[in-house]
Amino acid sequence: MFSRSLYADIVIESLCYCQQYKGLVIYAYCIMSNHVHLIVSRSGEQTLSEILQDFKKYTAVKILKEIDHVAESRKSWFLWIFKSTGKRNSNNKVYQFWQQDNHPEELISNQFMDQKLDYLHNNPVVAGIVDEPEHYRYSRARNYAGQKGLLAVAFLE
Repeated sequence: MFSRSLYADIVIESLCYCQQYKGLVIYAYCIMSNHVHLIVSRSGEQTLSEILQDFKKYTAVKILKEIDHVAESRKSWFLWIFKSTGKRNSNNKVYQFWQQDNHPEELISNQFMDQKLDYLHNNPVVAGIVDEPEHYRYSRARNYAGQKGLLAVAFLE
């Protein structure tokens, strides 16, 4: 899904909005072709669950609109997948874009935090997309390597 920059950019735009207006603190992110990894917290009134729910809702609506309005060669297949998945879940009206649940893990130690950060940054390398983590456009690995990433991020210490 996110193999096209158009869709990944919508995710970046929404994460940026959540940072600026909802109190989302992003420590690390990696947008892969079919999933997104985040290491985040919050600093505002909304719970992290509420922020992620808003993020998912906005991006789903926006990406589905784009699929319907641009020359997307996979349009029929995408819409069929999202619609058939949506039918199996009574929480949906028509389509289901994101999985219903998140897979949160509390970073309980520096060792565990380092392990998760390494996993996240190396995801595009393991997938064979790039040779070095910092070469992947849609990852915070660029920030950690001293380059400018797509999002302003807080550093884990």
